[in-house]
Amino acid sequence: MSFRTVVINKATKISYKNKFLVVKQELEEKYIHLSEIDTVIVDSISVSISSYLLKELSQNKINVLFCDEKHNPFGELYSFYNCHNTSKKIMQQIKWKKARKDELWQKIVKNKILNQMLLLQKIKSSSYELLMSYIDEVTIGDKTNREAHAAKVYFNKLFTKNFTRNSDNKINAMLNYGYAILLSTFNKEILSNGYITQLGINHKNEFNNFNLSCDLMEPFRIIIDEFVYHNKKREFDTKFKMDLVNLFNSKYKYNNKLYTVKDIINLYVKSTLLSMEKQTEYKDFIFYEG
Repeated sequence: MSFRTVVINKATKISYKNKFLVVKQELEEKYIHLSEIDTVIVDSISVSISSYLLKELSQNKINVLFCDEKHNPFGELYSFYNCHNTSKKIMQQIKWKKARKDELWQKIVKNKILNQMLLLQKIKSSSYELLMSYIDEVTIGDKTNREAHAAKVYFNKLFTKNFTRNSDNKINAMLNYGYAILLSTFNKEILSNGYITQLGINHKNEFNNFNLSCDLMEPFRIIIDEFVYHNKKREFDTKFKMDLVNLFNSKYKYNNKLYTVKDIINLYVKSTLLSMEKQTEYKDFIFYEG
C-alpha cells in the first residue's frame, strides 16, 4: 500500500515525469514515485500544477487535497473511474434498509463513545465512567442521542467546560484541519469501493456532499482529538499541520494486528460497507496505540 503524504506549502511547480511526481522549488528538484504516494496536500495558492500530473494522480487513485489562502482545506480531486462496478454498488447503496442503517449507526456511536471514554481514562479524568454508562444506553439509531451527550462531557473535559465546537478559536481550527484530512481519507476509500459519499447512514444533510464519510469517520476522530489535546499550547503553524498529517502513519491495533491509520481506514471502510450488504460483521476501531 502507498504510504507517503506529500505536502506542498510554498511557491512550487509540480509536474509529472516517467511515473514520478516532480517537485521544483527555485533551483531544487525532487522526484517521488507515484506508487509511494497516498495523498498530496496543496497547502498554498502559489502552486503551479500540470494537467498531465492531475490526470496521473487521478488515474492512480492518489488523494489530492487543496487548501485556500488561509490554508484551510476546501476541495479534492476525484477520478470518474474509482471502481469497475460503481453503478451496481450505488444501486445497492440506494436500497439499504433503514433498519439496517440504524443498526450500523448504533454500533458506530458505541464505538465512538468507547474511544472517547478510553481517552478520558488515559488522561485520568473521572468522567470516563459517565461515558462508559452512555455506551450501554445507545439505542438502535441512537434515538436518545447519547452521541451528543457524550460529546459535551468529552470536549468539556478535554478543553474546559466553556469549550464549544462552533466557536472560532485556535483549538477548533486545529481540530477542523485534522478532521478535514480524515474526511478526505474516508472519501477516497468510499469512492474506491464503488459507493458515493452523499448517501449517508445517519447524516442526511442535503448540503453535505460527504454524509457517508461523516458517518464512518466518527470513531477515528479520537486520533485528532488526542493530538490536539496534548499540543493545544503550540502555535497552529506549518510544523503543527505536518505533525497532524504524520498521524496517519502512526500505528494502532485493528483486528488483532498493528497497522498504520491509513491502512486501518482502508480495511475499516471495506469491512463496514460489506456489513451493510450483510456479508461481514461490523468491526470496531478501538483506540489503542502500538
